Amino acid sequence: MNAWSPRTLLPSVGDYRDLPRTWRGDLLAGVTVGIVALPLALAFGVSSGAGAESGLVTAIIAGVVAAVFGGSHVQVSGPTGAMVVVLAPILAVHGAGALAAICLMAGLLVLAAGALRLGRTVGYIPWPVIEGFTLGIAVIIFLQQVPTATGAPPGESTNALIAAVQSLGALSWPKATWSLLLVAVVVIIMVISMRVHPRFPGSLLAIVAASLIAAVAGLPVDTIGELPAGLPSPTLPTIDVATTLALIGPAVAVAALAAIESLLSVRVAATLAETGPYDADRELVGQGLASIAAGLFGGMPATGAIARTAVNVRSGARTRMAAIVHALLLLAIASVGAAVVAHIPLAALAGVLMVTAVRMIAPATVRTVLRSTRADAAVFVVTAVVTVSVDLIYAVLIGLLAAGFFALRQLAKASGVHREELPAPSQPGDERIALFRLEGALFFGAAERMLERVAALDDIEVVVIRMAQMRMLDATGAQVITELIGSLERRGITVLIKGIPAEHLPLAERVGVLSSLRHQNHLFDDLDAAIAHARSHVSRS
Repeated sequence: MNAWSPRTLLPSVGDYRDLPRTWRGDLLAGVTVGIVALPLALAFGVSSGAGAESGLVTAIIAGVVAAVFGGSHVQVSGPTGAMVVVLAPILAVHGAGALAAICLMAGLLVLAAGALRLGRTVGYIPWPVIEGFTLGIAVIIFLQQVPTATGAPPGESTNALIAAVQSLGALSWPKATWSLLLVAVVVIIMVISMRVHPRFPGSLLAIVAASLIAAVAGLPVDTIGELPAGLPSPTLPTIDVATTLALIGPAVAVAALAAIESLLSVRVAATLAETGPYDADRELVGQGLASIAAGLFGGMPATGAIARTAVNVRSGARTRMAAIVHALLLLAIASVGAAVVAHIPLAALAGVLMVTAVRMIAPATVRTVLRSTRADAAVFVVTAVVTVSVDLIYAVLIGLLAAGFFALRQLAKASGVHREELPAPSQPGDERIALFRLEGALFFGAAERMLERVAALDDIEVVVIRMAQMRMLDATGAQVITELIGSLERRGITVLIKGIPAEHLPLAERVGVLSSLRHQNHLFDDLDAAIAHARSHVSRS
């Protein structure tokens, strides 16, 4: 979009232009995704500490709002594993009462980011950072399920690894045996179903089987418990100044994650099928509104769900109607099947998330990243380790810093200062003329090397600097050239410059490169003219 207009961020009739042609595929895809989303929504709600109802409400409310207002035709939104990873420690510290406030504050931040047209910034996140981030999230999701999978009390630490170890230290037998049995049933069914047919709703079948086993055998395992039928009434959260200040940091973390994951999801969806273009800014607006709406109904912050979006596309979805159908199906289940859902064992949900976490890790992708370059492998490992050991947002920031450091280092290595022979035929006095060629990028990472190389000249009367092949120049590089010229001129060495690229000329003028030359005629466009002028200086000395 060339011109900013609020209308480009709002729904339009054009969003459903293809519906008369695609409605059958959209309907089937919506039902398929709804079946896949049900156990995940319940599991993510439980794992976050907000409760199964909160996860289901988020999938319904956020699913509809993001589908209508978002920037993708096929994105499916709701609770996700990455959001659980961020949200669980926040609720552990601030309590479940902070959930609505977090939703509202984070939603407003994401909405503002969309209105400010910041949607394209996610494109600057390097691939190794994304993959390291994903690997770290998968590990944390798996570790977070350890207490539920074993029927043990959760650990006190907010770090998933430490909390898992603490939980294992408080195991209670034989309850742990029965819980692990149900986890094994879920894992086996899901693995077999994936091999039979990738689109088969193995997670739902696994949940049903585990629930029947627990009910018939009367196993002493924890279940979801009673859920209200339908949706709760919307309520505005009570937020005072103290609460707002305490939740600013967590809200920023949640908003950043919601924006990053949602935009990554629409990028992935765009590569799976021809589903039309997506608007990154409008997607942020839709996700912000979805989190706000979910919070009003007691839900969690929402994001685009990569796995469910992929299922949606592969099931034939082409318009937003598929995501809306998915949410309506979940609403119907919540309205008429709440009593049945209440008997689902928590261990079964833990098994679903454990399988989901393992499926998030693509061994082929990990091998590819690790074998690419040492720098990319280091960025990948650092991002993954920081994600697991510290924090997701810090992991992305540190990953970006590491990627930037290695990129600048590589750019600096690719840049060079090369001394060249003067064009033939040689003339007396040529040994007192030094011709240097600058190539690549002259920025703060490479400028000092150029300064050291040229400043070390001895028995030289004229220096000619060729800059035509210089592809990048920043203020530091221009300042170094200015200092170099001044230093050489003070030593009585005449400096001539040949071929400053037109795009770098304004910066060179502003920083003082040109004014530092002894004479304005010491800037040349032609190398032969520059060499002839240099030889004239030598002949007169």
